[in-house]
Amino acid sequence: MLGFCKVKGFLISAGAACLLGLLVIAAPFSVSAHAGQVVDRVVGVVNDDVIRLRELNRELEPVKERLQSRGLSGEEFEKQLYDARERILDEMINDKLAEQQIEDAGISVGQGQVDSAIERIKQKNQYTDKELRQALQMRGMTMEEYRGEIKRQILRSRLVNREIKSNIVITNDEIRRYYEEHPEKYGGKVKYELRNILMRSPEAVGTDSKTKLREQMQKVAEKLKSGASFEQMARDYSEAPNASDGGALGKFALEDLSRDLRPVIKNLEEGEFSDIVETNPGLQFFYVEDIVTTEPKPLDEVSDEIHSTLYEQQVNEKYSDWIASLRQRAYIRKIR
Repeated sequence: MLGFCKVKGFLISAGAACLLGLLVIAAPFSVSAHAGQVVDRVVGVVNDDVIRLRELNRELEPVKERLQSRGLSGEEFEKQLYDARERILDEMINDKLAEQQIEDAGISVGQGQVDSAIERIKQKNQYTDKELRQALQMRGMTMEEYRGEIKRQILRSRLVNREIKSNIVITNDEIRRYYEEHPEKYGGKVKYELRNILMRSPEAVGTDSKTKLREQMQKVAEKLKSGASFEQMARDYSEAPNASDGGALGKFALEDLSRDLRPVIKNLEEGEFSDIVETNPGLQFFYVEDIVTTEPKPLDEVSDEIHSTLYEQQVNEKYSDWIASLRQRAYIRKIR
């Protein structure tokens, strides 16, 4: 089972196209059975439905592969795998509860609607019917199974529309309040046009070489203080890829920079360069060539964007509350 696409933790169909992404990136599922090994059993009960081990393992397999690729120690690997297993099992329980609500509500989807959804997926991704089937084969899925998954996505989307979205109203006052509370997103932004001079990381050399490297940077600083062109000094001394461009980096708002660099750049005026800054790539100077302030975005220009943000927030909150209420009333048992 692929489940809903996840948007900030909210299980909801964002259009059936999201399924295709899962199909392409997910690893094919296979079960290898050794002598005496249990390959399937019930791992969860949700009212009158069950969740089987093979279903859980199918969802867990891509996570397991990602954890293995990180080279974790045995103990840490087992801990993170266990946590992932518990999280995925909870999501599958939530899916079962949603499926039961769909059945109780009598929500249905016709084959023609499934056909239309699949055609939209093919058009969006420029897939022929043959290419789609090949993608499904990579996922270990038949076209019939995929059609069933698309149908479940549409059904769940309709359930969410019925149970959650119809009860959400976003007022103009809420939009204005959000706009005023987030000047960093919609107000005028200060941007710094930067250049840099980089010398190779001292981590790669011995203690004596580190000292010499810093002395070399100090000599560059003296030349800059004497009026040397930062742009020319970058061409002469910088080891960064942008040295031939005079160390040009581009324009950045403070929030675009790493946390360590923000106070360095914020305290510089136009035409000033920083002290020596030790960063991961190496020792650097930063130079502020220009400071510009962009115009704030008018409320009417971003009103639709804010409405979508607030709407999504409320959908997430209400869906979580709704699922929690279903879980309280349901018979749920996890079997270790």
